Amino acid sequence: MKYLTYFLIIFLFWLVLTFELSTANLIVGCAAAFVATLFFGKYFVNNVKKFYQPHRYFWLLVYLFIFIWECIKANLDVAYRVLHPALLIKPGIVKVKLDITSKFGRVILANSITMTPGTITVDIIDDYIYIHWIYVHSTDPEIYSRKISGRFEKYIKRIFE
Repeated sequence: MKYLTYFLIIFLFWLVLTFELSTANLIVGCAAAFVATLFFGKYFVNNVKKFYQPHRYFWLLVYLFIFIWECIKANLDVAYRVLHPALLIKPGIVKVKLDITSKFGRVILANSITMTPGTITVDIIDDYIYIHWIYVHSTDPEIYSRKISGRFEKYIKRIFE
């Protein structure tokens, strides 16, 4: 079941990338998916039943819209800070407690934070994520945790846990 799921995911990814349904493309896609599954299937996630739960795809779409909106807001904020004559920055590294337990979910959260302008993930240690932030608004961990990771974390938990 696990290898069949990976094969289907890789093959569908191939079709999305090539965007062609010719016979040659389908054969090459099947061969590539088979070889990738054969060699790398043992390194993938163990619990593949999550891939067959449609509600996770709904939350993925919701998350994508939230992520895009947050990126637009962060881009405007960073542009404002760069263009402002006083250069309003107060950089610092903050320590945020994670509620996500899955390793893959933590990586997705870290990448989402890094791809949002004004923040970059420095490290993940145990249940904490360290983030460099262009403007540290507060010294209260509850406030900056909610401001940085809270906007993404609740959706990522619904998708990956």
